[in-house]
Parts: sequence; C-alpha cells; structure tokens
Amino acid sequence: MVADANVLAQTLNRIDGRGYKSYSEIRGRFEFDRFTLFIDHIQGDPFAAPSKLRVRVPAQEAALPEDLTAPGIRRIALADFLARSVQAAIRGVGNSARETTRENFRRRRPEQRGGRGSGKSGQIFIDAGGQEVLERTAIKIDPSWVEARIEVGLPAAGRRILGREAHRLLIETLPGLIEAGLLSENLSPQAMRDFVECVENQESIRERLAEFGWLGFIADGSLLPRASGASELPMADAEAIRFQSPESLAVEVKVPNPIGENQTQTLRGMAIRQGITLIVGGGYHGKSTLLRALETSVYPHVPGDGREYVVAAPDLVKIRAEDGRSVSGVDIHAFIDGLPGSPGRAGDRTRTFSSPDASGSTSQAANIAEALEIGARGLLLDEDTSATNFMIRDARMQRLVERADEPITPFIDRIQELHERFGVSTVLVMGGCGDYFEVANTVIMMRDYEAQDATDRAHRIADEYASGRLKEAPGVLEPVAPRSPLADSFRADRGRREESISARGRELILYGEQTLDLRHLAQLVDTSQTRAIARAIRLASQHLMGGTEQGLKKSAPALAEVLEALEAILDEEGLDALDHYAADRRSERHPGNFARPRRYEIAAAINRMRSLKVRPVE
Repeated sequence: MVADANVLAQTLNRIDGRGYKSYSEIRGRFEFDRFTLFIDHIQGDPFAAPSKLRVRVPAQEAALPEDLTAPGIRRIALADFLARSVQAAIRGVGNSARETTRENFRRRRPEQRGGRGSGKSGQIFIDAGGQEVLERTAIKIDPSWVEARIEVGLPAAGRRILGREAHRLLIETLPGLIEAGLLSENLSPQAMRDFVECVENQESIRERLAEFGWLGFIADGSLLPRASGASELPMADAEAIRFQSPESLAVEVKVPNPIGENQTQTLRGMAIRQGITLIVGGGYHGKSTLLRALETSVYPHVPGDGREYVVAAPDLVKIRAEDGRSVSGVDIHAFIDGLPGSPGRAGDRTRTFSSPDASGSTSQAANIAEALEIGARGLLLDEDTSATNFMIRDARMQRLVERADEPITPFIDRIQELHERFGVSTVLVMGGCGDYFEVANTVIMMRDYEAQDATDRAHRIADEYASGRLKEAPGVLEPVAPRSPLADSFRADRGRREESISARGRELILYGEQTLDLRHLAQLVDTSQTRAIARAIRLASQHLMGGTEQGLKKSAPALAEVLEALEAILDEEGLDALDHYAADRRSERHPGNFARPRRYEIAAAINRMRSLKVRPVE
C-alpha cells in the first residue's frame, strides 16, 4: 500500500477503539512532506516486541555533507552519528546523549519514557549503541536517501487501539524527531564533522599498525579508567589519571584530520610492539585497566570516551580460562598431550579434543587454538582469568611432579614459538610470576596508573635470579589443524516447531533447543552484535557450510573459509543480508537491530554450540 500521511491519519481515526490486531491495516508505505514512512511489521499486542518502521529521507532533503557519506569508515561513522542524533531527539535532551539502550529506556518511569497506554505504548527506540562505533542497521545511507530504522510501541489501552495517541505519535511526534535527527539543517555541522573525522583518524592508525610493527597505540592524554565496573563511561576527569607514555616507549603517528583546538595532526603515545609484552605492577595500579582498554579498542570509540585514540589491531583476541565450556574436535596438542587413560591413543585425543565440560587449562588451550585457527595475530591474557597450571610450572613443581606425569605444556614454553614461527604476539598481565621476564620483549610497569618501561630492569633481574625451571615443550610447535563444521549440527528448530533463534542480551543466544553462553567473550560489546551473530550462524549453516556426519565428506569447507565467505557477504551486502537470508528473500523491510561482529566472536559462538559436529579438513 502506498498512500500519504492523510490516509494514515484517517485510518488511525477509523480503527480507534478497535482490537489491537486492526493495527495491521496501517502496514505499508506513506508519503509525508519531507520523508517516506514504511510500516513493515506490526506487533501482535502492546506487550510484544515493538512494531518496526523505516523513515526514508531523500538525499537532497537531508543535505548531508557529500564528503562524509563516502563509502567506508566515513559512512559508518556518519550513520552512527545520525543514530545518536535521532536517539537524542527521542530523549529530548539535544545531541549530547551518549548512553541510551533499550534496557536503560525500560528502567525509566512511564512519565520519563513517553509511554501512552499499556505495555510499550508510545515508546520509540533506535539502536544507537554505546561507547563503540560499530557498523549498524539502525541508519542506512544510500546515494539517493538516508533511512532510520526505528521501533515504535503502538498505543493501546489494554488491547484496544488508542487511535488519537497513535495519530499524535506517528503524524505529529515522529516527523519532528526525524527532522531533528536526520536533517543537516538541524544538526551541528562541526559536531558531525568532528565525530566522523575522529573515527576516521582511529581507523587510519589501525590500518598502519602492522606496517609500524605495533599491536596497539595509546595516545598521551587518554583516559583509560571507567566510571565503574558496570559502566563503559569514562571515570570523572577530576578523579582519573590520564595516560602518559614513558619516554623510551613513546612514538608519534600522523592522522589525516586535525584534532582539537591546536588542530594538530600528529599524536604522541605509547606503542605496544609486536612480540611479547608483559604488563606488571602491584594490585589495583592499572594493569588490567590498560589491557581492557586495548581489548575494547579493536573498535573505534566515540569522541569524549577517553579511549578514542587508543587503537588496537583488529585481529587481537582476548583469551581466558572458561571452566565448563563445550569443546568440539579442537587441536590442543601443542599445550596438552598424553592425557591419562586410553594408553597409546592419548596424543590423538588432544589433536581432536572434545569435551562437554572442559577444565580451566583445557578450555584455555582450546580458546587459543580456536583463535589461531581463524587467523588471530595477537593474544591478550590476564593472569586473573587464566588457569595457573596452564600458564606456568615452576622449578620446584618440576622437581616434585615429573614431566612424564604432567600432560600440560605451560604457555610460557610456547609463547616465543608462537611469535617466532607464526607471527602471533602476546600481551600478558602478570603480577605474580617473574618467570615470564625471561621471554618478554617489553615489560611495562603500571604504578599509580602511570606506565613505566621496566624492560631492562626485568631482564637484569632474570639474569641475576635464574628461575631454575626447564623448558618443557615436547616438540616443535605445529600449526593448529583446521576443522570443518558440519551443517547438520546447526538445526534451529525445536522438535516440530519452526526455527527459533534469538539473543537474550549481550551474553546469551537461544538457538533451537540450546543456549549459547557468551558471557566470557570480552570483545563482544553490544547486544546488537549478539543478535547479528545468531543470524550469522544461521546464514552460514544454511548457505556456506557443507557436509553431514555421514556423507559429502569432501564438500565441507574449513571454519576459516566459512567465516571468510560470510564476511564477503557482509562486506558486499551489509548487515541487511542477515535478515534477507533469514527470510530467504531480498524484499526491503526493517532488518532488525544488528551491529557488525568480528569473525572471532562469530567463531567463538559457533565453537560453544553443544550440538557442534566437526571433522578434520582433508
């Protein structure tokens, strides 16, 4: 149905007081003076998930700066800025809003959130995100138009339509929000440009990290501490110590766009170099804060976050122990071999290790192997979340427990090989074991949140006080054996019911009859990424994987190849592809709230599926 705003108004007046299902009559396309409204999905009742709408503004009406809409990072950043602008208009607090999620919105009192009636009546949402700038479906920029994808709770009293409230919401309120959030005439040109150029600067540094031989860069003046353990907002400036590079580790890097009042295009900061970097120091002095800043800075951050010029390589993966996780056919023999039981076959068991309930050490070994399998070039570890027996076996324990009785090759005995043979670097927070001094290329000491270069001192201590331990690696480190996931292990139906795939917050995916627990994926930062992962698994299993447990033995690509093909689809078609493939059609509609995940988090979710079946790549 294509009509104008008057037809929509008349329809709302006509269905006033009817049962809620009569809202289905307004599904369709409506032409307003300055935009087109698409009502794609009508919620089943006022307590269900909100209705899905798209608002499309012609390019000449939006009048966005042409240079900011260029494909690539500028367009992604501009879309993020516009989503936040629409969100700010919804909140009615101007363009300064930085943290509103649907969960935050729900916690407000009804009079704060604009509710008009039962359930979600009168509420308006846009998926604008948090402190990270991610590619999203919330705003789509086309050469001919810009489109906001929003959700609206259509008003009702009980299950009776409130037509007048719906008229006020869709005919009066919505146009004002769109004009305030999407039209250049109502936006700050300087704020828009500063936002986009800040994000572009971050990506410019990221693209050159490998060229410089760096894993990351932390600009002087960065604000690393967060407001609390439950918030990604920066700590109040009066309480925080801003980062300052030690002179010996300081570098300078140029960026394409001028920064700040002095319009500088050169940033000074500390480089985290490829190789093995230890972050040491006393408890509560900022070790884990520095590592956390690095792990989240695989994504760009919004201006004012404090981490906007903390930039990490895109292929860094946080590793931790994860007791109880499921592991399917993973090659962990580089770290664990000769498991008790099954004499003569113990080595084979760890070349294709499976467990429904992995221990701390086996789960950490599996996490490393899985990351390497799909191309990670750097590992981030913190002793606080690592298995002690996986990280180190000191000289005294070596004397007491013979090597033949210990199946674990500690990480300290593989860390140099990882870098020297495969170019995989490690950044490790270590406050309790000096044995790692001997293998470290760089040692950064955190003292009262100030970074110091302790490399020379650590090496002198290692020379003066020998650890006395013997290297226990049983052989040369080999590449991790690739695996092929089998498509028939990804069924999402629940018995005879239709497919059921959904995200429950950032940490859980409900996939058919199983629950994927993602709470330990530190670099999964947004619920919309989790939604995207859920749909990406479905897309990959339906269209990109081959093979079954019994047949088609040579048709199943390796997991890394599946992820490369998936990323190619997302690069070509955008995140809308996740909805198109889910619906097996290419018709235009609100795709849902998705944000782009990395391949590493998609793989991590796949690897945690208890139904997962794999076979070695032949």
